[in-house]
Amino acid sequence: MSPTSAPPAPQPWWRYGHMWLVVGGPLIVVVASFVTLYLAIRTPDPVYADAARARPADEADLTPAMQARNHAATGGVAPKAAAASGAAAARP
Repeated sequence: MSPTSAPPAPQPWWRYGHMWLVVGGPLIVVVASFVTLYLAIRTPDPVYADAARARPADEADLTPAMQARNHAATGGVAPKAAAASGAAAARP
């Protein structure tokens, strides 16, 4: 007969490795969210107040953007001269 050994003494909760696998992930996410909040408050995005100043002198440069935006409504591409003068091309 072999002598029975006593069960090991219970350890504190922080000594179990699988507990850190369960708690560690959400804990890292919470810490990262506070870091992100700090960065967002410390360096806010500037407010762009005047969009009219950002327009190029030659509006023909905007032709691809205007074409993509208005293609569904007009069904065609405005000629370069008409786009530069600001007039919309009428389609028959």
